[in-house]
Amino acid sequence: MRITRPFRRLARLAAAAIVLLLATLVGGIGCGGNGNGGSGDDADADAWSIEQSVGQMLMVGFRGLELDEATGQMLRDLQPGGVILFDRDGPSGGELPRNIASPEQLRALTAQLQDTAAIPYFIAIDAEGGYVNRLKEKYGFTVQVPTARTLGGESPEHTAEIADALAQQLAELGINWNLAPVADVDIDPDSPAIGKWERSFSVDPAVVSAHAGAFADAHRQRGVIPALKHFPGHGSAAGDTHLGVADVTASYRRDAELLPYRELIGGGYDDAIMTAHIVNRNLDPAGRPATLSPAMMTGLLREELGFTGVIISDDMQMGAIVDEYGPEAAAIAVVNAGVDIVLLANQQGDYDLGRAYRVRDAIVQAVADGRIDAGRINEAAERIRRLKEKYGIIQ
Repeated sequence: MRITRPFRRLARLAAAAIVLLLATLVGGIGCGGNGNGGSGDDADADAWSIEQSVGQMLMVGFRGLELDEATGQMLRDLQPGGVILFDRDGPSGGELPRNIASPEQLRALTAQLQDTAAIPYFIAIDAEGGYVNRLKEKYGFTVQVPTARTLGGESPEHTAEIADALAQQLAELGINWNLAPVADVDIDPDSPAIGKWERSFSVDPAVVSAHAGAFADAHRQRGVIPALKHFPGHGSAAGDTHLGVADVTASYRRDAELLPYRELIGGGYDDAIMTAHIVNRNLDPAGRPATLSPAMMTGLLREELGFTGVIISDDMQMGAIVDEYGPEAAAIAVVNAGVDIVLLANQQGDYDLGRAYRVRDAIVQAVADGRIDAGRINEAAERIRRLKEKYGIIQ
């Protein structure tokens, strides 16, 4: 359901203004956790303070096979909407433990996370298959998924079977969000971020649409959230946005690369879509990365394609963002562009739990200063609440 009913909208804006005034005067309105936070006011976006709403708009990464004191304190302070898990720690080059060592350890970690959450978390992972696989056989995980290119050479029904087994494994591990499937079209098979790693199902956008839809539907049926990525299309990029800006203005094929999104959204897909950090001056003459672009996030994805679900950014610590913007300024721009969840994976550059605090505080202050409309926060919080309710994360 779209948040367009005028009286409900006015009421929310009025409520947000009151909350913001009180937060400014007394330093914010806290809300105590109840252990699992899955019912009552903590699960109601209308009852969230501005700090809680912005916290729900964050997805954070952290080190540790279990929660240590510093991470636990950060999670209690920020009440983020979700966490993202990895098997390898990027900042230490793999020398320090990250989050995944075995099925038993991972189940214990996800249970610990939810047991200590004031508002139950999205617990996310990148489990595309092929080279992008956090649940490796060497750790004892039994479901191993081929690359998307391999799957794209077979039937969508086969992709659905594989994706169903993967989603069942994720659900049993306590993971409720898979940041997959890749809906990028394989425009350039040598693209350093997509084609080189066989992450696209096909050069044919209709094949991509069929397989991405089958993969997503299999996850939805198992109660695991999918996320189509990377909007509006990363398949033609000659650069890798992990490392720096990738400009696809000349290589992007609009009709082909939007077709999977157009077809799946038109068919009712309304869960989640992840952004790309690519630059396309034909879609945004200002040359902003898509993640920071109102023209692409709101104008194209929301208004032209009609997407009503949650938009999540790609990692905001990737080179395409940090080389040009500070984390706080980028976060404000992301929210204003129309993104609902800001991903801070803590996987590139220095490991810094304090970054999430600074981003949260920058967004809250931007609302107080009028640089972000309070209604934008309310819209994002409402979409997040709806997605959590849809998948039974909150009641």
